[in-house]
Amino acid sequence: MVSPDRPRLTDVSITLRELAWTIHRKAPERAGVGPLPTTEIALLKQVIDAPASTVGELAEALGLQQPNVSTALRTLEERGFVSREKSARDRRVSLIQPTPSGVQEHRAVAAEWSRPVNEALESLTAEQLATLEDAVEALTAVHQALRKASGRGSASDVGDA
Repeated sequence: MVSPDRPRLTDVSITLRELAWTIHRKAPERAGVGPLPTTEIALLKQVIDAPASTVGELAEALGLQQPNVSTALRTLEERGFVSREKSARDRRVSLIQPTPSGVQEHRAVAAEWSRPVNEALESLTAEQLATLEDAVEALTAVHQALRKASGRGSASDVGDA
């Protein structure tokens, strides 16, 4: 809970939520690839961040139901963005790996997603930009705290889309 002696932190919370929602709604559509739903974008990033994960591990990391992750993985696999390998320890278990095409797609989506944000940043004053640059460490800490509170924290959670 935000301390009563720091009411502007409530404004920060509201602004961050609204900013996240605005960015989320602008999910990019890539020429020649078509749109990737945000669940698939998040799943692809998780596979890149934690290669050789199982479906269950991916579901837990993202807070999704296993059947939903399986469905999204099938789509990513059909598009050539991920592949499945059998575990050397237990051949019944599939480990999900990113493909070079998946890594390339993730980078392209991240660039497309950040483009409108970068364009909006161009409209800010030098002072506002400096304030945002100074806030990166604190915003990263908020992100990590949210991931940890939801049971999904990891060192790889920080980074681009």
